[in-house]
Amino acid sequence: MTPTPVPHDKPVLEIDALRKVYRAGGLFSGKQLAAVDGVSLTLSSQPQVFSIVGESGSGKTTLARMILRLVEPTSGEIRLGGRPLTGKHKDRIDDFEFRRLVQPIFQNPFEAFSAYLPLDSYLINTARNLKVAEKTTDGADVVEDALRSVGLSFDRVRGKYIRQFSGGELQRISIARALIPNPRLIVADEPVSMVDASLRMNIVNLFKTIKEEKGVSFVYITHDLSTAYYLSDHVVIMNTGRIVDAGVPQDILANPREAYTRELMGAIPRLGERWAEIEQIKADARERDAEPRRARA
Repeated sequence: MTPTPVPHDKPVLEIDALRKVYRAGGLFSGKQLAAVDGVSLTLSSQPQVFSIVGESGSGKTTLARMILRLVEPTSGEIRLGGRPLTGKHKDRIDDFEFRRLVQPIFQNPFEAFSAYLPLDSYLINTARNLKVAEKTTDGADVVEDALRSVGLSFDRVRGKYIRQFSGGELQRISIARALIPNPRLIVADEPVSMVDASLRMNIVNLFKTIKEEKGVSFVYITHDLSTAYYLSDHVVIMNTGRIVDAGVPQDILANPREAYTRELMGAIPRLGERWAEIEQIKADARERDAEPRRARA
């Protein structure tokens, strides 16, 4: 797959003073509600996982939908590789180029595909519609490569429907679909919240592998501080449409500066046990990584 050209010396994503205001109530008596209120952030050119953490109503999903062009900002600007995604600028990234550069992964994998179409048709059509497949092929080779990146194969999904897969498998197929155009950025909105608890870390570890091996950056939207702590290179905490805390996860979660961050940590059940679980997973991963080196010695 040929990468879509984007300046690699520019930040992957820049958001400046972004606002989204909704009107509630009647035409004359209604009130304006700011779902996102003056958010600014930057993802550098280095591949990374950038987590946006907050409770329901914090504005994190509205922010994700604006990055994905599903919602138009009231004001502010979003840029990808230095080029605007919003507004009427001459050099605004067009829709076709945008779909090659930015891909979504949504919360519910069962809603990502129709129950009446085989899954391979979605994947093949993605490769064809985004002109990723070579003219001399039907796109199966591109799809096979994407599926192997998530631990599956084309034979596993060929001619099969969503009812023949688990939620964890469907989410991996969603990730494979997002990888087909070799994007620079994947926006993942609560991607593990509807996956069985026993399989969540498989998806989270897959994101880390994709970042490291394919150079893809992630905007990871979540309410779950434990996966953000384990997965992220950078974390921002959102509350009532604004960023209230930001930094590397170890600093934020070890020494939260804002009262809301402390409240958010305290609101997660059995938080201390989950920290221990994450630390054990990290220790197990280090042990597995060390085994090949010992074998070669």
